[in-house]
Amino acid sequence: MLLVKGGRVIDPGSGRDEVGNVVIADGKVADFLPGGESPGTFDGTVIDARGKWVLPGLIDMHVHLRDPGFEWKEDIRSGTEAAAAGGFTSVVCMANTSPVNDHPEVTRYIREKAASAGKANVFPVAALTRGQNGKEMTDFSELFEAGAIAFSDDGSPVRSALVLRRALEYAKAFDFLILEHAEDHELSGEGAANEGWTAHRLGIPGIPSAAEEIAIARDILLARFTGGRIHIQHISTKMGVDLLRMAKRAGIRVTGETAPHYFTLTDAAIDGYNTYAKMNPPLRGEEDRMAILEGIVDGTIDAIASDHAPHDEYTKRCEFVAASNGIIGLETALPLSMALLAGGKVTPARLVDLLSAIPARILGLKGKGTLCKGADGDVTIVDPEVEWEFRESDVRSKSRNSPFFGWKMRGRAVAVLCRGHVTHSLMKEVTPDA
Repeated sequence: MLLVKGGRVIDPGSGRDEVGNVVIADGKVADFLPGGESPGTFDGTVIDARGKWVLPGLIDMHVHLRDPGFEWKEDIRSGTEAAAAGGFTSVVCMANTSPVNDHPEVTRYIREKAASAGKANVFPVAALTRGQNGKEMTDFSELFEAGAIAFSDDGSPVRSALVLRRALEYAKAFDFLILEHAEDHELSGEGAANEGWTAHRLGIPGIPSAAEEIAIARDILLARFTGGRIHIQHISTKMGVDLLRMAKRAGIRVTGETAPHYFTLTDAAIDGYNTYAKMNPPLRGEEDRMAILEGIVDGTIDAIASDHAPHDEYTKRCEFVAASNGIIGLETALPLSMALLAGGKVTPARLVDLLSAIPARILGLKGKGTLCKGADGDVTIVDPEVEWEFRESDVRSKSRNSPFFGWKMRGRAVAVLCRGHVTHSLMKEVTPDA
């Protein structure tokens, strides 16, 4: 048994925001003792969480673990170590591996390796089309039986509206979730940065915001037409937020996420040809950044996900246009998101919704995203006041492609429990389980 003692327990799932003790037994939440109540003599491990926040384990619903096929960039062990260090107890990994996760054997490989080597729960997303080529649908039912929880060609958009229509129609019958990378390749073309003043000044071919927005509009209309359920990934533009807002008001079955870099940075970060700030969709302008923040505050945006995309130095330290897209984000997503608390526009409970409760609900992860009795013993303990610097030497990921090195952060996960086992700890008196 394990007792998390005296922390501020913030759990929107139970409507709880109060000081108390969380008891975990056999990998499950066994009890909650409010206020000053004590379990008396306790035969087990005690974690003193006084002055800390005790949250349901955080869930990152958009991660690239690169395993199988690109293990020099990341593998399941290193990726989940980075996840635990960032406060995440569960990660949802995309299908653009090598081979692509379009076959049950690949799905089973990910699940089995995660079970033996992972420091967090790993939930695979299978490819929507074979080889992610956008032409032939995968066998959803077979992949689901192997352990896939959703379907996406993330990294590549589904160019054919007909293929996406068929996928949504098939998925609707089983209530499968489609995760969609919204991009019109005809418009994005050979672009490498947001189409705006910075890219123009640097001589970098631009990607217009319309390349994302037209695809979002198409995806929403197909969800309306089919009645299927679709989730828009990494929203980066003002109109993208507006479209999601309108769709929700119309009762369409659509949800959406953004990533911390889209509400923290703008395309000014690429100045000096900084490839560590190159991603897809690209960093946008200040108006877009502010719209993302508004969408988070008013509930339009459902979740914050890191879009953790590790790349080796070779593919980042090159000319801007040739550089790989993406940044690592598992270890910075929580503190960058906690910056939203400043000024009181986002409450701690809303932050837990964005990083845990709502992702669990969207993905259908039973027992996750809450600390209700009987839920899985996934717990993130956060020190909301600690100030620290994000340094390259501290990164657990195999890759180092982040624009945030040297940033001063406030708030950090100081201990993480996954199914009742300590997978990460910065607390001297708490030792991670072997």
